[in-house]
Amino acid sequence: MTSTDKSQARSRRIQGLDAEQRRARRREQILAAAFELIAAEGYVNTAIEQICQTAFVGNKAFYELFDSKEDCYLALLQQQSERAQDMVAAALAESSGDRDDVVGAVIGAFAHSMVDDPRVAKVTFGEASGISAKVEQQRRANRRWAAQFLETLWSEYGFVPSEGIGVDLHALAVSAIGGLFETVADWLHTDAGATGEVDVLIRDLTAFIKIVHLGLVAAALRSAG
Repeated sequence: MTSTDKSQARSRRIQGLDAEQRRARRREQILAAAFELIAAEGYVNTAIEQICQTAFVGNKAFYELFDSKEDCYLALLQQQSERAQDMVAAALAESSGDRDDVVGAVIGAFAHSMVDDPRVAKVTFGEASGISAKVEQQRRANRRWAAQFLETLWSEYGFVPSEGIGVDLHALAVSAIGGLFETVADWLHTDAGATGEVDVLIRDLTAFIKIVHLGLVAAALRSAG
């Protein structure tokens, strides 16, 4: 190997990482810094320069990955949404399949994904609303995914009769997801939320979704009659 070849090999790998791996690591550093700063200072009060300083990267590295602070925040929202999705999916996979167990597993995972780290709620609930149309679109897309997940759950685990019940299930699922998120937001402003008593939140979320399921049963009975 010539000296030129050796130099090129060294340039391709730094600290054992190739260019793509270094890029991925910088992205994670930037998102972690944005998460910390936005949770502490808010979106408006967090500057790109602060994010870069906290992440130990240059402004040039930031703009190689994100077009703007808004673009970075959108990626952060998506990252947190995917983390919550993974937690819920894992809990569902580990459940017994019994309907009550499924509800408990899914609701428990959802609650813990939202409130175990107080920064998650601050970044997603406290900041997402009102930043921009693009951020609102992302927030709505995340909720539509959650609604679709709920619809699938209702169908696969028999919460919904196989025959039509005269209810727009998608619209109901969207409303139910909105109710679940609003319950979390309200809990965060209670004494239980301040002390981190997540069991209270899980109780309230479970009660809400069970009422929705009772409504589905009532709709089925009315349709059958």
